[in-house]
Amino acid sequence: MKTELICSGFGGQGALTVGKFLAKAGMKEGLNVSWLPSYGPEMRGGTANVSTVISEKPIASPLVSYPDILVALNQPSIDKFGPSIKPGGLMIANENMCPNKIDRNDITCIYAPMLSIAKEIGTEKVLNMVAIGIIIGKTGLVKYETIEADLTTFLQKKNPALLEGNLKAIKRGIEIGKKN
Repeated sequence: MKTELICSGFGGQGALTVGKFLAKAGMKEGLNVSWLPSYGPEMRGGTANVSTVISEKPIASPLVSYPDILVALNQPSIDKFGPSIKPGGLMIANENMCPNKIDRNDITCIYAPMLSIAKEIGTEKVLNMVAIGIIIGKTGLVKYETIEADLTTFLQKKNPALLEGNLKAIKRGIEIGKKN
């Protein structure tokens, strides 16, 4: 098993965090991982993306040119990385900020209203956790319990008030992933 993922969006949407939590979960589950962020000097509001690789075998390179999974939190992410998704791959897109669908019939596409779900939960800050949930629900790449434990430890120190919303967002994403 080897999964190469790119998560991309505007700075501040949590694209890098998606890759980080998936990589940490993979590592805790005994897998080999790499996490390679890329962002411009403007960061918040600018374009940010991360390449994450999770594999049973050692990883030769952290670079991802042809992802198995693309998480696109905005339209420029689809435009830039959508054409390079491997045939048979998966694209998960935030339909609130991705008005133009990708014209490919050789990949699975899940368009989910991530921003609307986050607002419904109470904060836009959990938008990226919906994406993690969709990945878990659709692929089983990592276990929910691993993400939950890591997120709980992380947010108890940083922002305990966000924990419940983040977990709700992941669970909503899992539901979406399982349906598609």
